[in-house]
Amino acid sequence: MRFGLFCSPKADAPGFRPETGRGFFDYLEFNVEAEALGFHSSFSVEHHFSGWNQVSSTLMLLSALAMRTRTLRLGTAVIVPPWHNPVLLAEEAATLDLLSHGRLDLGIGKGYRHSEFKGFQISPDEAEARFDEAVEVMTRAWTTRERFSHKGRFWHFEDVIVEPPPAQRPHPPLWVAAGNPHSIRRAAARGFNLILDQYASATALGERIAIYKAEREANGLPFDPMQVTAARQLYVAKDKADKDAALARQAEYTRRTINVARMPDGKTGSHVLAYADRAGATEENALFGTPEEIAGMIEALRDAGVTYVLLTIAGGVDQLRRFAREIMPAFAREPAARAAE
Repeated sequence: MRFGLFCSPKADAPGFRPETGRGFFDYLEFNVEAEALGFHSSFSVEHHFSGWNQVSSTLMLLSALAMRTRTLRLGTAVIVPPWHNPVLLAEEAATLDLLSHGRLDLGIGKGYRHSEFKGFQISPDEAEARFDEAVEVMTRAWTTRERFSHKGRFWHFEDVIVEPPPAQRPHPPLWVAAGNPHSIRRAAARGFNLILDQYASATALGERIAIYKAEREANGLPFDPMQVTAARQLYVAKDKADKDAALARQAEYTRRTINVARMPDGKTGSHVLAYADRAGATEENALFGTPEEIAGMIEALRDAGVTYVLLTIAGGVDQLRRFAREIMPAFAREPAARAAE
């Protein structure tokens, strides 16, 4: 199996105000340590208007991480093209891909937070159309070295050539988050890699992987299990009391995300909202427990067909080290604790 990180960096940190950027510096150090411990990748979110200083300029932060690392894959989970000019986004992504020597994994999505649609004054009903048009422009920008023009519903460009070209050809791998069968099939048919959510059961994840694999094969595309990753929250606990306290903290944190994501009419939707109305559902499948308990849960994921896991680690670098040294070696392809070069 392969393990990466799913990060939600914040500009502030305990005792430091957001304008210090201390949280971003801590994020960089955390990921440098992760690379030394044998983690394969680190994916980071993009969010706006949260009120708690979440990273909004993900590619810029990943560029800083690229300068501090050598092997760690650098992922976005996810950047939302509807918020961005697609030509500028294509240029920025290509620049990061070059600076990192081809380590960018570009996760993209349609957006799910009501606060962001409201803030950008974009209708949720336009999200899919904006996403599709942006992907069309970005893909063309990366794959042609000739000037082109585009006149679409949302964006117009005249006689442009996007520079520089990315390091990876034809372009950095595109990852999308999807959960329902329609979205999974659509992602597979378009050749996107797949990010599965951190709330679904191992059984549900196995069913979704099967749908994805079948649709790729139906479209004449090869299937590699590493084209699918499942996110999971992680906390290595000392005992049951420690585990229960950590789960309570996680539930409180997730409730904050639900509050900014839910539409005013209160309807549920994709991602976390699909689990928001049943008590404990957002923590039910978290990897919280003793090393032995967590190992059993990872075995269940592996048995369901999950071979690549992105971990949201609660508790800082000590938790990162405990997982890498006490749990990961039994599952990872390579030794978990290789020394930093």
